[in-house]
Amino acid sequence: MASEKILEVKKAKVVALEELLKNSVSFVLVDYKGISVEDDTKLRKELREAGVHYVVEKNSLLRFAFKNMGIDAFNEVLHGTTAVALSNDDQTAPARILGKFAEEHEEYFNLKAGYVEGVAYDAAGVAKLSKIPSKETLLAQLVGSLQGPIQKLAATLQAVVDSKSEDTAA
Repeated sequence: MASEKILEVKKAKVVALEELLKNSVSFVLVDYKGISVEDDTKLRKELREAGVHYVVEKNSLLRFAFKNMGIDAFNEVLHGTTAVALSNDDQTAPARILGKFAEEHEEYFNLKAGYVEGVAYDAAGVAKLSKIPSKETLLAQLVGSLQGPIQKLAATLQAVVDSKSEDTAA
């Protein structure tokens, strides 16, 4: 009887994990073997501030959740220690934060794979995703690049208005 209860608990965990994964726009799988408590605490704080959910989960439960979702791209990376970082609104936040952390702590923290809006990425793909700036940064860059030409146009139009005013005054 006890094993049946345990099986039901695991099935419920798989369903909950599957819902987390389905509701996210992106997630990244990492190997965190050997991470210190201090580094883990800093990483979790940074992820939390970015709105990224970070959880350590058993590979077998992840495997079942992915299978239920029809995703088989991660079977080769589901071994050893595995944590998953999920974002419900920012496609690059998990990759950006974990990629930076992995670069700084490559001796014990490695990217395994990732998933962004229906596309699976290997570790190299996630590393490339980690270099993409946040949406807010990209929008700020766009506004900054548009601001210069708009200011020049405004200055030119003002000069035309000023010259017309001088012509009519004379």
